[in-house]
Amino acid sequence: MFKPEPFVTRLTFVASDRPEALEARERLAERYGDAGDERAQVVVALGGDGFMLETVHRCMATGKPIYGMNRGSVGFLMNEYSEDGLLERINAAEQAVIHPLRMKAKDIHGQPHEALAFNEVSLLRQTRQTAKLRISVDGKVRLGELSCDGALVATPAGSTAYNLSAHGPIIPLDAKILALTPISAFRPRRWRGALLAHTAKVDFQILEADKRPVSAVADNFEVRDVAEVRVAEDRHVSITMLFDAGRSLEERVLAEQFAV
Repeated sequence: MFKPEPFVTRLTFVASDRPEALEARERLAERYGDAGDERAQVVVALGGDGFMLETVHRCMATGKPIYGMNRGSVGFLMNEYSEDGLLERINAAEQAVIHPLRMKAKDIHGQPHEALAFNEVSLLRQTRQTAKLRISVDGKVRLGELSCDGALVATPAGSTAYNLSAHGPIIPLDAKILALTPISAFRPRRWRGALLAHTAKVDFQILEADKRPVSAVADNFEVRDVAEVRVAEDRHVSITMLFDAGRSLEERVLAEQFAV
C-alpha cells in the first residue's frame, strides 16, 4: 500500500495531445491546483497507455510516483477517470514498482545505441523479407536461426501489451520472469518462445543484416538497421505507478488471464 508521508496534497498534471486529455488537465488543475514538476508529490498523467509510457520515461529521474487516469483508448495502465475525490484515491492507492529492460544495440555501421523499455524490446523486419535472427541466452546460442517478422523480450508489466498480441504468455507482476516471444515465426514454425529468469541476458544477432534489415524498438525509441542487440533487466532503475485500491496492476494482469 502506498502511504506517503506527509499526506499527498501537491499534484502536477500532464496530458496527451488528445482534446479530452487537455480539457481534463485544465479542469483538474483548476480544482486541485498544479504544484509544478519540482514541488509536486505525485504526477497525474491523463491519456492512454502510450502516454503513460512517455510519462514514465520523463519522470524516471525524479523518482516521483505516477497516477494515471484514462483519457485515451486502451488504458490498461490507467485508472478510471473521475474528477471527484482524487486526493483520497491517490492516498489510498496501491503501488507497483516496475524495473525496465535495458537495450544495448549496435547498428550495421558500428554505432552504439542504448535505451530503456518498461514494456518490451522488439526486433522488427524493415522490408518485405523475413528477418533472420540468432538468439543467445546468457552467452549460449539457443536458436541458431529464427526466420520471422521479429521477436521481443517483455517485462511482466508489458506482457499484456504487444507480447500478448504476439501470442506470448501473460506473466504475474512478481514472477521475476521475462517473456521471449517470436513475432510470426516462419522457421522453426512451431517455436512459441520461452520464459526466462529476470536475470537473463538475451543477445540477438541479425543474420544477413544488409539484405534483411531489422529495427530494434525499446518502448517508443527506435534504432534502424541493427546488427546486434542485447536485452537485460536493469534492477538499478525503477518507477512507481499508483493504482486505485482493489484495482492493482497485479489484479489487472491476473484478470487478463481469465478474459474471454
